[in-house]
Amino acid sequence: METMTTKAMLERLNWRYATKRFDAKRKIPADTWSALEQALVLTPSSFGLQPWRFVVVTDQGVKEKLVPISWNQTQSAECSHYVVFAVKTELGEADLDRYLARMAEVRNVEVESLAAFRGMMMSTLVPPKPGFVVKHWAALQAYIALGNFMTCAAMLGVDTCPMEGIEPAKYDELLGITGSGYATVVACAAGYRGDGDRHATLPKVRFAAEDVIKRV
Repeated sequence: METMTTKAMLERLNWRYATKRFDAKRKIPADTWSALEQALVLTPSSFGLQPWRFVVVTDQGVKEKLVPISWNQTQSAECSHYVVFAVKTELGEADLDRYLARMAEVRNVEVESLAAFRGMMMSTLVPPKPGFVVKHWAALQAYIALGNFMTCAAMLGVDTCPMEGIEPAKYDELLGITGSGYATVVACAAGYRGDGDRHATLPKVRFAAEDVIKRV
């Protein structure tokens, strides 16, 4: 397996920023986008349960309708691909069994052999332990996917902008998510930076490593 150099990795991470203006004429090539979709699929999650749906919006009309319900930020309309991260609002036995069936299929084992794992998940998730809110837990998993997506995009030279300034309920309505058992929590614009975005050249403002990293 080819390994990226540490220098190249840091160059990519220093290159990326939360893009405010995208070049609406530039589209992400199909093979690049396919790899980024796979990066979403390969994101790790608690228990491996993947309590999410990634809604990829490329229709220009829909992207433009997202602007007024995104605090009038124009990234959704200008970017190449717009990803909406929706998460499970509840979990039941059927959700766990669906995952275990997939695990048995992929690993070529009997579902019955996963009984202990099923019991562990059931004891935590179904019903949820006191103080455990499924939607909140699922949202934390979605943010892992968001970070993974943005990092992988940077490695491929694709610009991104995470979008929390949105109206989730209106997103759900527009995108047909309402009533599906999922709910929008965050979104991310992806494409290529446009001319005139002053944020592209601003130095990154980060605390020094010794201020945020403790070595034990």
